[in-house]
Amino acid sequence: MNRSLFVHLVPQLFAPADVEGGIVVVLDILRASTTITHMLENGAKGVVPTADIETARLAAARFPRGEVLLGGERHGVLIEGFDLDNNPFAYTREVVAGKTVVFTTSNGTAALEHSKAARRILIGCFNNLSAVAKVLLVDEGPIHLVCAGTRGQVTLEDSMCAGGIAWKLLEQSPHDAFDRTDDQLQLVLDCYKNRTLDSATFRRAMRGSFGGRNSIRLGFDQQIDRAAMFDLFTSVPEYFPADGMIH
Repeated sequence: MNRSLFVHLVPQLFAPADVEGGIVVVLDILRASTTITHMLENGAKGVVPTADIETARLAAARFPRGEVLLGGERHGVLIEGFDLDNNPFAYTREVVAGKTVVFTTSNGTAALEHSKAARRILIGCFNNLSAVAKVLLVDEGPIHLVCAGTRGQVTLEDSMCAGGIAWKLLEQSPHDAFDRTDDQLQLVLDCYKNRTLDSATFRRAMRGSFGGRNSIRLGFDQQIDRAAMFDLFTSVPEYFPADGMIH
């Protein structure tokens, strides 16, 4: 039987019950999923994702002083009273090793919250694209690639990454192993193929995307380039309901 492979261009296009029993990959390329991957690669003990600021403050207060960091953003900028924003370069090994990060963002953590009915939730980005595809290939059941978008709007950078993961799955699987009837899947496959023809084309697409334009406006040009690097890491962050953390 073919496995179902779904793409959701924004979380608002699916109901939480739609992902029950499936494996979700949350994609917020600029910047939450890229930043979370950097946190864990640099030795963070775990990441507690929260949908809102007050819940983040309450969650952080439950940890001993010195063992937790508050991270996140609203409208792209550091939240007042928080330690760090949503910047992969900020979460260095010197800053995060051995600590828990309580994290809330405008789009990425909200997409994760919306996906909690899934059997598994992974965090994906260009930085770990091939590793994510490998995990999906050995899992079973429906796959849902969830693009976080920006304020309910479809974003090119998330769509391209969804397309990249989908291409990996289709290339490395037997013919017709996946059901390809989802039009959102077809859209992101075409998007990825046409926007990654060469490095210059891909760079233009990243910088011209919804998230890319926001990042440039905020002065985060280097973060765009970092988020656009393929396969920097081989780890795949995963959310575990038992402790409410990403490991």
